[in-house]
Amino acid sequence: MNPNDLVRFLKKDPAEFTKEDIIHFCEENAIEMVNFRYAAEDGQLKTLNFIISSKEHLDTILSDGERVDGSNLFSFIEAGSSDLYAIPRYRTAFMNPFTEVPTLEILCSFYDNEGKPLESSPEYVLRKANEEFTRQTGAVFKTLGELEYYVISPREDLYPGRDQKGYHTAEPFAKFEDLRNEAMKLIARAGGKIKYGHSEVGCFCNEDTYYEQHEIEFLPVPVEQAVEQIILAKWILRMLGYRYGVDISYAPKITVGKAGSGMHFHMLVEKDGRNLMVEDGKLSSMARKMIAGILDAADAITAFGNCIPTSYLRLVPHQEAPTYICWGDRNRSVVVRVPLGWTCGSDMTRDANPCGYHCAAARPSKQTIEYRVADGSCDPYLTVASLIIASLHGINMPDALKQAEDLYVIGNIFRPEFKDRLATFRQLPASCFESADVLVARRAIFEENGIFPAGMIDNRIQTLKAFNDKGLSEKLYGNTEAIRELVETYIHVA
Repeated sequence: MNPNDLVRFLKKDPAEFTKEDIIHFCEENAIEMVNFRYAAEDGQLKTLNFIISSKEHLDTILSDGERVDGSNLFSFIEAGSSDLYAIPRYRTAFMNPFTEVPTLEILCSFYDNEGKPLESSPEYVLRKANEEFTRQTGAVFKTLGELEYYVISPREDLYPGRDQKGYHTAEPFAKFEDLRNEAMKLIARAGGKIKYGHSEVGCFCNEDTYYEQHEIEFLPVPVEQAVEQIILAKWILRMLGYRYGVDISYAPKITVGKAGSGMHFHMLVEKDGRNLMVEDGKLSSMARKMIAGILDAADAITAFGNCIPTSYLRLVPHQEAPTYICWGDRNRSVVVRVPLGWTCGSDMTRDANPCGYHCAAARPSKQTIEYRVADGSCDPYLTVASLIIASLHGINMPDALKQAEDLYVIGNIFRPEFKDRLATFRQLPASCFESADVLVARRAIFEENGIFPAGMIDNRIQTLKAFNDKGLSEKLYGNTEAIRELVETYIHVA
Protein backbone atom coordinates (compact mmCIF):
# COMPACT_ATOMS: atom_id res chain seq x y z
CA MET A 1 0.00 0.00 0.00
CA ASN A 2 3.03 2.31 0.00
CA PRO A 3 2.31 5.22 -2.41
CA ASN A 4 5.97 5.76 -3.38
CA ASP A 5 6.50 4.50 -6.96
CA LEU A 6 10.00 3.20 -6.27
CA VAL A 7 8.97 1.29 -3.14
CA ARG A 8 6.16 -0.42 -5.04
CA PHE A 9 8.40 -1.29 -7.97
CA LEU A 10 11.51 -2.36 -6.06
CA LYS A 11 9.59 -3.86 -3.11
CA LYS A 12 12.17 -2.39 -0.76
CA ASP A 13 12.24 0.08 2.07
CA PRO A 14 13.81 3.35 0.83
CA ALA A 15 16.66 2.95 3.33
CA GLU A 16 17.74 -0.11 1.31
CA PHE A 17 17.80 1.57 -2.13
CA THR A 18 21.08 1.06 -4.01
CA LYS A 19 22.54 2.69 -7.09
CA GLU A 20 21.72 -0.46 -9.04
CA ASP A 21 18.10 -0.24 -7.84
CA ILE A 22 17.81 3.32 -9.11
CA ILE A 23 19.30 2.43 -12.50
CA HIS A 24 17.00 -0.59 -12.81
CA PHE A 25 13.95 1.55 -11.99
CA CYS A 26 14.97 4.16 -14.57
CA GLU A 27 15.51 1.53 -17.28
CA GLU A 28 12.21 -0.25 -16.68
CA ASN A 29 10.15 2.95 -16.36
CA ALA A 30 11.66 4.90 -19.27
CA ILE A 31 12.96 7.71 -17.03
CA GLU A 32 14.37 10.48 -19.23
CA MET A 33 15.51 13.01 -16.64
CA VAL A 34 17.05 13.07 -13.17
CA ASN A 35 16.87 16.15 -10.95
CA PHE A 36 19.22 16.76 -8.04
CA ARG A 37 17.47 18.72 -5.28
CA TYR A 38 18.87 20.48 -2.24
CA ALA A 39 17.72 23.12 0.21
CA ALA A 40 19.87 26.24 0.27
CA GLU A 41 20.21 28.91 2.95
CA ASP A 42 16.90 30.50 1.94
CA GLY A 43 15.11 27.22 2.74
CA GLN A 44 13.79 26.78 -0.79
CA LEU A 45 14.42 23.68 -2.86
CA LYS A 46 17.01 24.16 -5.62
CA THR A 47 17.25 22.10 -8.82
CA LEU A 48 19.97 20.72 -11.06
CA ASN A 49 18.54 18.97 -14.18
CA PHE A 50 20.11 16.05 -16.04
CA ILE A 51 18.96 14.54 -19.34
CA ILE A 52 19.94 10.87 -19.28
CA SER A 53 21.91 10.07 -22.42
CA SER A 54 22.90 6.49 -21.57
CA LYS A 55 23.07 3.94 -18.79
CA GLU A 56 26.73 4.86 -18.32
CA HIS A 57 25.81 8.54 -17.99
CA LEU A 58 23.19 7.72 -15.34
CA ASP A 59 25.73 5.54 -13.50
CA THR A 60 28.18 8.46 -13.46
CA ILE A 61 25.57 10.91 -12.12
CA LEU A 62 24.58 8.55 -9.33
CA SER A 63 28.16 7.56 -8.50
CA ASP A 64 29.93 10.93 -8.56
CA GLY A 65 27.25 13.55 -8.04
CA GLU A 66 28.07 16.96 -9.51
CA ARG A 67 29.83 20.26 -8.75
CA VAL A 68 27.76 23.28 -7.66
CA ASP A 69 28.59 26.88 -6.74
CA GLY A 70 28.26 27.05 -2.98
CA SER A 71 28.64 30.83 -2.82
CA ASN A 72 25.25 31.21 -4.53
CA LEU A 73 23.63 28.77 -2.11
CA PHE A 74 25.10 29.84 1.24
CA SER A 75 26.22 33.30 2.35
CA PHE A 76 28.99 31.84 4.52
CA ILE A 77 30.81 30.44 1.45
CA GLU A 78 33.07 32.89 -0.38
CA ALA A 79 33.21 33.10 -4.17
CA GLY A 80 37.00 32.63 -4.12
CA SER A 81 36.68 28.99 -3.08
CA SER A 82 33.08 28.06 -3.60
CA ASP A 83 32.92 24.68 -5.35
CA LEU A 84 30.95 21.99 -3.55
CA TYR A 85 30.00 18.45 -4.46
CA ALA A 86 26.28 17.57 -4.46
CA ILE A 87 26.02 13.83 -3.76
CA PRO A 88 22.64 12.04 -4.14
CA ARG A 89 21.06 10.14 -1.24
CA TYR A 90 19.41 7.15 -2.91
CA ARG A 91 16.78 6.63 -0.19
CA THR A 92 15.20 9.99 -1.07
CA ALA A 93 14.41 9.14 -4.72
CA PHE A 94 10.86 9.78 -5.94
CA MET A 95 9.01 10.48 -9.18
CA ASN A 96 8.29 14.11 -10.01
CA PRO A 97 4.46 14.34 -10.14
CA PHE A 98 4.42 17.57 -12.16
CA THR A 99 6.52 16.92 -15.27
CA GLU A 100 5.29 15.51 -18.58
CA VAL A 101 8.70 13.92 -19.17
CA PRO A 102 9.25 10.99 -16.74
CA THR A 103 11.61 12.50 -14.18
CA LEU A 104 13.28 11.12 -11.06
CA GLU A 105 14.03 13.44 -8.14
CA ILE A 106 16.83 12.80 -5.61
CA LEU A 107 17.82 14.90 -2.60
CA CYS A 108 21.53 15.57 -2.14
CA SER A 109 24.12 16.21 0.57
CA PHE A 110 27.00 18.69 0.25
CA TYR A 111 30.69 17.72 0.44
CA ASP A 112 33.78 19.95 0.41
CA ASN A 113 36.92 19.87 -1.75
CA GLU A 114 38.41 17.14 0.44
CA GLY A 115 35.39 14.91 -0.01
CA LYS A 116 34.20 15.46 3.56
CA PRO A 117 30.66 16.48 4.56
CA LEU A 118 30.36 20.28 4.48
CA GLU A 119 30.63 21.24 8.17
CA SER A 120 28.28 24.22 7.85
CA SER A 121 25.66 22.48 5.73
CA PRO A 122 22.39 22.55 7.72
CA GLU A 123 21.72 18.96 6.66
CA TYR A 124 25.07 17.84 8.11
CA VAL A 125 24.56 19.82 11.34
CA LEU A 126 21.32 17.89 11.87
CA ARG A 127 23.07 14.61 11.14
CA LYS A 128 25.80 15.40 13.70
CA ALA A 129 23.25 16.39 16.36
CA ASN A 130 21.27 13.21 15.77
CA GLU A 131 24.36 10.99 15.95
CA GLU A 132 25.54 12.71 19.15
CA PHE A 133 22.17 12.18 20.82
CA THR A 134 22.22 8.47 20.00
CA ARG A 135 25.87 8.16 21.05
CA GLN A 136 25.14 9.62 24.50
CA THR A 137 21.75 8.02 25.16
CA GLY A 138 21.62 4.88 23.02
CA ALA A 139 18.18 6.05 21.89
CA VAL A 140 16.63 7.22 18.61
CA PHE A 141 15.26 10.77 18.41
CA LYS A 142 12.13 11.09 16.26
CA THR A 143 10.16 14.16 15.33
CA LEU A 144 7.30 15.38 13.19
CA GLY A 145 6.34 18.79 11.90
CA GLU A 146 3.00 20.55 11.65
CA LEU A 147 3.06 22.55 8.42
CA GLU A 148 0.62 25.48 8.53
CA TYR A 149 0.01 27.67 5.49
CA TYR A 150 -2.43 30.11 3.94
CA VAL A 151 -4.06 29.80 0.54
CA ILE A 152 -4.56 33.31 -0.86
CA SER A 153 -7.14 33.68 -3.65
CA PRO A 154 -9.76 36.02 -5.10
CA ARG A 155 -12.73 36.45 -2.79
CA GLU A 156 -15.75 34.19 -3.29
CA ASP A 157 -18.97 34.93 -1.43
CA LEU A 158 -20.78 31.62 -2.02
CA TYR A 159 -20.71 29.63 1.25
CA PRO A 160 -18.39 32.14 2.96
CA GLY A 161 -16.05 30.98 5.70
CA ARG A 162 -16.42 32.45 9.18
CA ASP A 163 -13.78 34.92 10.30
CA GLN A 164 -11.19 33.16 12.53
CA LYS A 165 -13.49 30.09 12.79
CA GLY A 166 -11.90 27.88 10.14
CA TYR A 167 -10.72 25.04 12.40
CA HIS A 168 -11.61 21.67 10.78
CA THR A 169 -14.15 23.34 8.50
CA ALA A 170 -15.25 21.14 5.58
CA GLU A 171 -16.26 21.94 2.02
CA PRO A 172 -18.08 23.98 0.78
CA PHE A 173 -17.20 26.42 3.58
CA ALA A 174 -13.50 25.52 3.20
CA LYS A 175 -12.65 26.30 -0.42
CA PHE A 176 -9.28 24.56 -0.76
CA GLU A 177 -9.79 21.14 0.76
CA ASP A 178 -9.20 19.61 -2.70
CA LEU A 179 -5.83 21.34 -3.03
CA ARG A 180 -4.80 20.09 0.41
CA ASN A 181 -5.92 16.53 -0.31
CA GLU A 182 -4.09 16.49 -3.63
CA ALA A 183 -0.96 17.81 -1.92
CA MET A 184 -1.17 15.07 0.71
CA LYS A 185 -1.31 12.37 -1.98
CA LEU A 186 1.69 13.82 -3.81
CA ILE A 187 3.70 14.27 -0.60
CA ALA A 188 3.04 10.61 0.24
CA ARG A 189 4.20 9.59 -3.25
CA ALA A 190 7.41 11.54 -2.57
CA GLY A 191 8.00 9.50 0.59
CA GLY A 192 6.32 11.71 3.21
CA LYS A 193 4.61 9.98 6.13
CA ILE A 194 1.43 11.97 6.70
CA LYS A 195 -0.75 11.78 9.80
CA TYR A 196 -3.60 13.99 8.61
CA GLY A 197 -4.62 17.31 7.10
CA HIS A 198 -7.31 19.84 8.00
CA SER A 199 -8.33 23.45 7.68
CA GLU A 200 -7.04 25.72 10.43
CA VAL A 201 -8.39 28.67 12.43
CA GLY A 202 -7.30 31.41 10.03
CA CYS A 203 -10.06 32.43 7.64
CA PHE A 204 -10.77 36.00 6.58
CA CYS A 205 -11.28 38.42 3.70
CA ASN A 206 -9.42 41.62 2.99
CA GLU A 207 -11.43 43.54 0.42
CA ASP A 208 -11.38 41.31 -2.69
CA THR A 209 -8.82 38.80 -1.37
CA TYR A 210 -9.64 35.62 0.55
CA TYR A 211 -7.22 34.00 3.03
CA GLU A 212 -7.78 30.40 4.14
CA GLN A 213 -5.45 28.56 6.52
CA HIS A 214 -4.67 24.83 6.41
CA GLU A 215 -2.38 22.37 8.15
CA ILE A 216 -0.69 19.11 7.18
CA GLU A 217 0.75 17.12 10.06
CA PHE A 218 3.22 14.29 9.65
CA LEU A 219 3.95 11.04 11.49
CA PRO A 220 7.02 10.74 13.75
CA VAL A 221 10.05 9.50 11.81
CA PRO A 222 13.84 9.76 12.20
CA VAL A 223 14.83 13.40 12.18
CA GLU A 224 16.50 13.64 8.77
CA GLN A 225 13.42 12.17 7.09
CA ALA A 226 11.18 14.46 9.14
CA VAL A 227 12.92 17.56 7.80
CA GLU A 228 13.07 16.25 4.23
CA GLN A 229 9.32 15.69 4.14
CA ILE A 230 8.66 19.25 5.34
CA ILE A 231 10.90 20.72 2.64
CA LEU A 232 9.29 18.57 -0.06
CA ALA A 233 5.79 19.36 1.22
CA LYS A 234 6.43 23.12 1.00
CA TRP A 235 7.63 22.71 -2.59
CA ILE A 236 4.69 20.48 -3.60
CA LEU A 237 2.13 22.86 -2.09
CA ARG A 238 3.63 25.82 -3.92
CA MET A 239 3.71 23.87 -7.19
CA LEU A 240 0.03 23.01 -6.76
CA GLY A 241 -0.81 26.59 -5.82
CA TYR A 242 0.88 27.75 -9.02
CA ARG A 243 -1.24 25.33 -11.05
CA TYR A 244 -4.44 26.28 -9.21
CA GLY A 245 -3.71 29.97 -9.75
CA VAL A 246 -3.57 30.73 -6.02
CA ASP A 247 -0.83 31.87 -3.67
CA ILE A 248 0.62 29.65 -0.91
CA SER A 249 2.27 31.42 2.03
CA TYR A 250 4.04 29.96 5.06
CA ALA A 251 4.63 33.43 6.49
CA PRO A 252 4.31 33.57 10.29
CA LYS A 253 1.90 36.48 10.11
CA ILE A 254 -0.47 37.45 7.30
CA THR A 255 -1.99 40.40 9.12
CA VAL A 256 -2.27 41.56 12.72
CA GLY A 257 -5.27 40.23 14.62
CA LYS A 258 -5.60 37.07 12.51
CA ALA A 259 -4.14 33.64 13.22
CA GLY A 260 -0.48 33.28 12.29
CA SER A 261 1.15 30.16 10.87
CA GLY A 262 3.52 28.21 13.08
CA MET A 263 5.76 25.23 12.46
CA HIS A 264 5.26 23.13 15.56
CA PHE A 265 7.58 20.18 16.14
CA HIS A 266 6.58 17.10 18.13
CA MET A 267 9.36 14.95 19.59
CA LEU A 268 9.75 11.52 21.10
CA VAL A 269 12.65 9.22 21.93
CA GLU A 270 12.66 5.46 21.35
CA LYS A 271 14.89 2.64 22.51
CA ASP A 272 14.36 -0.97 21.44
CA GLY A 273 10.98 0.07 20.03
CA ARG A 274 9.79 1.54 23.35
CA ASN A 275 8.74 5.18 23.70
CA LEU A 276 10.86 6.63 26.51
CA MET A 277 8.60 9.66 26.97
CA VAL A 278 6.29 7.67 29.23
CA GLU A 279 6.81 5.77 32.50
CA ASP A 280 3.87 3.99 34.17
CA GLY A 281 1.39 5.96 32.10
CA LYS A 282 2.91 9.33 33.02
CA LEU A 283 5.46 11.68 31.50
CA SER A 284 8.89 10.17 32.15
CA SER A 285 11.81 11.80 33.93
CA MET A 286 13.71 11.72 30.63
CA ALA A 287 10.91 13.66 28.92
CA ARG A 288 10.85 16.24 31.72
CA LYS A 289 14.63 16.65 31.51
CA MET A 290 14.34 17.19 27.76
CA ILE A 291 11.66 19.81 28.35
CA ALA A 292 13.90 21.57 30.90
CA GLY A 293 16.73 21.67 28.37
CA ILE A 294 14.52 23.01 25.59
CA LEU A 295 13.16 25.72 27.90
CA ASP A 296 16.66 26.63 29.06
CA ALA A 297 17.69 27.22 25.43
CA ALA A 298 14.28 28.32 24.10
CA ASP A 299 15.12 32.00 23.65
CA ALA A 300 18.24 31.12 21.62
CA ILE A 301 16.46 28.49 19.51
CA THR A 302 14.42 31.33 17.98
CA ALA A 303 17.59 32.23 16.04
CA PHE A 304 16.96 29.12 13.93
CA GLY A 305 13.18 28.84 14.20
CA ASN A 306 11.97 32.45 13.87
CA CYS A 307 14.10 34.07 11.23
CA ILE A 308 12.26 37.14 9.88
CA PRO A 309 10.82 40.24 11.56
CA THR A 310 7.19 39.15 11.13
CA SER A 311 7.98 36.02 13.18
CA TYR A 312 7.72 38.22 16.23
CA LEU A 313 4.35 39.67 15.25
CA ARG A 314 3.03 36.11 15.71
CA LEU A 315 4.57 35.59 19.18
CA VAL A 316 2.08 37.76 21.04
CA PRO A 317 -0.40 37.00 23.84
CA HIS A 318 -3.88 35.55 23.20
CA GLN A 319 -3.03 34.14 19.74
CA GLU A 320 -2.28 30.50 20.78
CA ALA A 321 1.40 31.35 20.41
CA PRO A 322 3.93 31.43 23.27
CA THR A 323 5.65 34.50 24.66
CA TYR A 324 6.81 33.29 28.10
CA ILE A 325 9.18 30.36 28.64
CA CYS A 326 7.21 27.67 30.43
CA TRP A 327 5.44 24.36 29.71
CA GLY A 328 2.23 22.51 30.52
CA ASP A 329 -0.20 19.73 29.66
CA ARG A 330 -2.59 20.31 26.75
CA ASN A 331 -1.72 24.01 26.97
CA ARG A 332 -1.40 26.11 23.80
CA SER A 333 -0.06 29.25 25.47
CA VAL A 334 3.32 27.71 26.42
CA VAL A 335 6.64 26.99 24.71
CA VAL A 336 6.38 23.22 25.22
CA ARG A 337 2.99 21.52 25.30
CA VAL A 338 2.42 17.92 26.39
CA PRO A 339 -0.49 16.81 24.18
CA LEU A 340 -2.88 13.99 24.91
CA GLY A 341 -0.99 10.72 24.48
CA TRP A 342 -3.56 7.92 24.89
CA THR A 343 -2.24 7.28 28.42
CA CYS A 344 -5.60 7.34 30.21
CA GLY A 345 -5.90 3.54 30.23
CA SER A 346 -9.52 3.65 29.05
CA ASP A 347 -10.63 1.46 26.14
CA MET A 348 -12.44 4.23 24.32
CA THR A 349 -12.76 2.33 21.04
CA ARG A 350 -14.52 -0.60 22.73
CA ASP A 351 -16.89 1.84 24.42
CA ALA A 352 -17.67 3.51 21.08
CA ASN A 353 -18.02 0.15 19.29
CA PRO A 354 -19.44 -2.35 21.81
CA CYS A 355 -20.35 -4.92 19.13
CA GLY A 356 -17.67 -4.39 16.53
CA TYR A 357 -14.24 -4.10 18.17
CA HIS A 358 -11.80 -6.86 19.04
CA CYS A 359 -8.91 -5.82 21.24
CA ALA A 360 -5.61 -5.89 19.35
CA ALA A 361 -2.15 -6.35 20.79
CA ALA A 362 -0.83 -3.51 22.91
CA ARG A 363 0.30 -0.59 20.76
CA PRO A 364 3.45 1.48 21.31
CA SER A 365 2.90 4.72 23.21
CA LYS A 366 2.19 7.76 21.02
CA GLN A 367 3.17 10.32 23.67
CA THR A 368 5.14 13.29 22.35
CA ILE A 369 6.17 16.72 23.55
CA GLU A 370 5.50 19.69 21.27
CA TYR A 371 7.67 22.76 20.68
CA ARG A 372 5.31 25.57 19.62
CA VAL A 373 7.57 28.55 18.90
CA ALA A 374 8.98 27.98 15.39
CA ASP A 375 7.25 29.14 12.21
CA GLY A 376 7.49 28.77 8.44
CA SER A 377 10.55 31.04 8.28
CA CYS A 378 12.59 28.47 10.20
CA ASP A 379 15.50 26.51 8.81
CA PRO A 380 14.00 23.08 9.62
CA TYR A 381 17.40 21.36 9.64
CA LEU A 382 18.85 23.78 12.19
CA THR A 383 15.65 24.10 14.23
CA VAL A 384 15.39 20.34 14.74
CA ALA A 385 19.14 20.10 15.36
CA SER A 386 18.84 22.79 18.04
CA LEU A 387 15.93 20.94 19.67
CA ILE A 388 18.00 17.74 19.77
CA ILE A 389 20.98 19.55 21.29
CA ALA A 390 18.74 21.35 23.80
CA SER A 391 17.12 18.03 24.76
CA LEU A 392 20.55 16.50 25.33
CA HIS A 393 21.52 19.61 27.29
CA GLY A 394 18.53 18.98 29.56
CA ILE A 395 19.31 15.28 30.01
CA ASN A 396 22.79 16.30 31.22
CA MET A 397 21.65 19.22 33.43
CA PRO A 398 22.01 18.22 37.13
CA ASP A 399 18.97 20.25 38.21
CA ALA A 400 16.80 19.56 35.15
CA LEU A 401 13.89 17.96 37.02
CA LYS A 402 13.77 20.87 39.48
CA GLN A 403 13.79 23.37 36.61
CA ALA A 404 11.01 21.48 34.87
CA GLU A 405 8.94 21.56 38.05
CA ASP A 406 9.50 25.31 38.50
CA LEU A 407 8.47 26.11 34.91
CA TYR A 408 5.31 23.97 34.83
CA VAL A 409 1.98 25.78 34.52
CA ILE A 410 -1.66 24.73 34.55
CA GLY A 411 -4.21 26.61 32.46
CA ASN A 412 -4.00 29.66 30.21
CA ILE A 413 -1.05 31.65 31.50
CA PHE A 414 -2.53 34.93 30.24
CA ARG A 415 -5.47 34.79 32.66
CA PRO A 416 -5.40 37.52 35.35
CA GLU A 417 -4.74 35.08 38.22
CA PHE A 418 -1.38 34.12 36.63
CA LYS A 419 -0.11 37.70 36.46
CA ASP A 420 2.32 37.47 39.39
CA ARG A 421 3.70 34.09 38.37
CA LEU A 422 4.04 35.17 34.77
CA ALA A 423 6.39 37.93 35.89
CA THR A 424 8.85 35.27 37.15
CA PHE A 425 9.27 33.63 33.72
CA ARG A 426 11.78 34.64 31.07
CA GLN A 427 10.28 35.98 27.86
CA LEU A 428 11.03 34.94 24.31
CA PRO A 429 12.84 37.54 22.17
CA ALA A 430 10.65 40.19 20.58
CA SER A 431 12.70 40.66 17.40
CA CYS A 432 15.39 39.10 15.22
CA PHE A 433 17.86 41.53 16.81
CA GLU A 434 17.02 40.31 20.32
CA SER A 435 17.19 36.70 19.14
CA ALA A 436 20.72 37.33 17.85
CA ASP A 437 21.74 38.83 21.20
CA VAL A 438 20.49 35.75 23.03
CA LEU A 439 22.34 33.45 20.61
CA VAL A 440 25.55 35.37 21.37
CA ALA A 441 25.06 34.64 25.07
CA ARG A 442 23.97 30.98 24.68
CA ARG A 443 26.01 29.84 21.69
CA ALA A 444 28.12 27.41 23.76
CA ILE A 445 25.11 25.08 24.08
CA PHE A 446 25.02 24.60 20.31
CA GLU A 447 28.76 24.63 19.67
CA GLU A 448 29.48 21.87 22.20
CA ASN A 449 30.93 18.73 20.58
CA GLY A 450 31.36 20.66 17.33
CA ILE A 451 27.72 20.27 16.29
CA PHE A 452 27.13 23.89 15.20
CA PRO A 453 30.34 25.34 13.69
CA ALA A 454 31.37 28.69 15.17
CA GLY A 455 31.31 30.29 11.72
CA MET A 456 27.73 29.21 11.21
CA ILE A 457 26.71 30.78 14.53
CA ASP A 458 28.55 33.99 13.60
CA ASN A 459 26.76 34.08 10.24
CA ARG A 460 23.36 33.51 11.84
CA ILE A 461 23.97 36.35 14.32
CA GLN A 462 24.99 38.73 11.52
CA THR A 463 21.98 37.76 9.39
CA LEU A 464 19.51 38.36 12.21
CA LYS A 465 21.08 41.67 13.28
CA ALA A 466 21.01 42.92 9.70
CA PHE A 467 17.22 43.19 9.97
CA ASN A 468 17.81 45.92 12.58
CA ASP A 469 14.30 45.32 13.94
CA LYS A 470 14.94 45.97 17.63
CA GLY A 471 11.86 47.55 19.15
CA LEU A 472 9.91 46.94 15.96
CA SER A 473 6.68 45.98 17.74
CA GLU A 474 6.64 49.26 19.65
CA LYS A 475 7.38 51.26 16.50
CA LEU A 476 4.56 49.57 14.61
CA TYR A 477 1.98 49.73 17.39
CA GLY A 478 -1.19 51.22 15.94
CA ASN A 479 0.39 51.85 12.53
CA THR A 480 -1.76 49.62 10.34
CA GLU A 481 -0.21 50.71 7.05
CA ALA A 482 3.36 50.08 8.24
CA ILE A 483 2.38 46.64 9.51
CA ARG A 484 0.72 45.81 6.19
CA GLU A 485 3.84 46.85 4.26
CA LEU A 486 6.08 44.78 6.52
CA VAL A 487 3.90 41.68 6.22
CA GLU A 488 3.79 41.99 2.43
CA THR A 489 7.59 42.28 2.34
CA TYR A 490 8.02 38.86 3.97
CA ILE A 491 4.94 37.00 2.78
CA HIS A 492 7.01 34.83 0.40
CA VAL A 493 10.31 34.74 2.28
CA ALA A 494 9.24 31.81 4.45
